[in-house]
Amino acid sequence: MQLQKLYSYTRRGIDDYQMIDDGDVIAIGISGGKDSLTLLYALHGLKRFYPKKFELKAITVDLGFGIQDLDKIEELCRSFDIEYHIIKTDISDIIFNQRKETNPCSLCAKMRKGALNEKAEEIGCNKIAYAHHKDDIIETMFLSLLFEGRFHSFSPKTYLDRMKLTVIRPMMYITEGEVVSFQHKYELPVAKGKCPVDGSTKRQYAKELVTRLNTEHPGSKERIFRAILNGKIQGWPDLIPRYER
Repeated sequence: MQLQKLYSYTRRGIDDYQMIDDGDVIAIGISGGKDSLTLLYALHGLKRFYPKKFELKAITVDLGFGIQDLDKIEELCRSFDIEYHIIKTDISDIIFNQRKETNPCSLCAKMRKGALNEKAEEIGCNKIAYAHHKDDIIETMFLSLLFEGRFHSFSPKTYLDRMKLTVIRPMMYITEGEVVSFQHKYELPVAKGKCPVDGSTKRQYAKELVTRLNTEHPGSKERIFRAILNGKIQGWPDLIPRYER
């Protein structure tokens, strides 16, 4: 995927759901993986020509899953003139050693988001950008359908009352395949932490299920995504028609 395509898809998501306003200070959650680094490139590029002016800061929550070399990410943020913060935590120790969680993903996500939100508020941000892409939205819907009995997925834009922060997901129209292509083309400095349950989670199961469905019924993934967009899911903001912008 070329930079221009990345900018175009990201801007479409931002405009469709009015994710960015003048004067926003946006924290980008940087896990060290390909998705968050792609988002870093996208928002840094858009910042130069987007009509609404905003500021970017980057935050990594270090979960403590072994050594994660973030030097190249720090260097990238410096080259983009983006303030970068690393939060050291004991999340891995709490989950796997102290609590010995058999289903650790939910608690890990909750603790990680809590640390990220607190830091974002501390450094003066009013919004947090997550790097969830189109495949994440589809897979989350399947997880909700299969394990919760409801048609649901996370919203492109969510206001957190307690923290007075707004979460945005500007990469909602970008597929994981396009992110992988971008990663290789631009040699992103991926520094993903090592989690012991990677590849054996319910989310991995959902990912494989969606891949199988799309292989057996070509185009089904895109149709499922359209169903989500048109599904009037509780908590989702209205899509802003282009003629009203």
